[in-house]
Amino acid sequence: MRKAIQILSLFAALIVAAVMGFVCYLDFTIPDRFYVTDVSSFSIRQYRQIETELPRQEELRAGVPGSRSREAELKLLGLIPIKTTWLQEVDETCVVPCGTPFGLKMLTEGVVVVGLNPVETRTGSAYPADTAGIQKGDVILQVDGEAVHSNRELTACVRKSAGRPMRFTVRRGEEVLTLSVTAAKSLADGEYRCGIWVRDSSAGIGTVTFYDPATGVFGGLGHAVCDVDTGEAMPLSSGEVVPVRITGVRKGEAGEPGELEGSFLSGVPSGLLCLNNETGVYGVLYDSPSRREAVPLLFRQEIREGAAQILATVRGNAPELYDIVIEKVDLSGNAPTKNMVIRITDPELLAETGGIVQGMSGSPILQDGKLAGAVTHVFVNDPTRGYGIFSENMLGNCEKVEELVEEPAA
Repeated sequence: MRKAIQILSLFAALIVAAVMGFVCYLDFTIPDRFYVTDVSSFSIRQYRQIETELPRQEELRAGVPGSRSREAELKLLGLIPIKTTWLQEVDETCVVPCGTPFGLKMLTEGVVVVGLNPVETRTGSAYPADTAGIQKGDVILQVDGEAVHSNRELTACVRKSAGRPMRFTVRRGEEVLTLSVTAAKSLADGEYRCGIWVRDSSAGIGTVTFYDPATGVFGGLGHAVCDVDTGEAMPLSSGEVVPVRITGVRKGEAGEPGELEGSFLSGVPSGLLCLNNETGVYGVLYDSPSRREAVPLLFRQEIREGAAQILATVRGNAPELYDIVIEKVDLSGNAPTKNMVIRITDPELLAETGGIVQGMSGSPILQDGKLAGAVTHVFVNDPTRGYGIFSENMLGNCEKVEELVEEPAA
């Protein structure tokens, strides 16, 4: 009897440990704040076993005075407390899901350092930029107080220095530094050089995720346009959107990502680029890129694992719907552009592209007729699968774009 009791006690302890471990996991992965259009209908579709306990009306406590934020307690099976979260009530947002290809032309803010190299002089190899502390990925904003926008302007400033020390204003991440750089005279051509390679522009093809017909604001890609050498987001000074046509597809295979091939239809811009950040590129289009109707967006807690669709263009410039499966939903937001794992199941798309290919980034993910997010990355070893971003992570940039393009008051 004693042995049976011990076994039962051990079994009960294991169950309690497993439950508490699951509670800790939920506490870690469930965010501290959710967006909702109706507090009373809040639930997390991924975790049906979690119940929400809202305070009585007279006990409601606002997160910020005058805000529509309310506190709620999440409980496992309605019994075991998990955590307290805030529900931020917002108006329903409707945007047009696009899936249309677009070309982008970007000029950087300053010039991006993409490499360091020696300058061969009469006395041997010199490393002016490296010696001054300049690093790959730095953005050179000014030389001796004079703004620098291109490789040509930087070269002119260096030549003008004639070997005297220059004051470089450099942005490194969130920090702005002032570094003293003394150019060396090149043995090859007698010109003064700093020993750096820089980039001042970028161009490419992506996919428009959504368009707001009320404001003309659009979002696309679902991830930043990054420098191919540094891997850092390109610091956008100005940019244009131009129309493109998809002319072919290089099919993806395991270990070798595929790519959409396209061409710019004209040099006449169809919009402006205003933002390039971790969650995508954003700007204003002069006309709607799609004839589809506007749809509401799905907040993260409303997205479920299971059947969904993507809008993608793999030929011409007309998007089509293709079937996918959402295999995983990560509510934590630890990786802002990798919130969902998706798998392409549509036979036609698999035959055409092999799955997800470069250029499809930004293709809208639709579930239950609403905008859930956008395709962002492909799994290199399995092109049928990849990541997606939540639509709410992208929509938050629309107000920033409106502020940037707003004309100053007279």
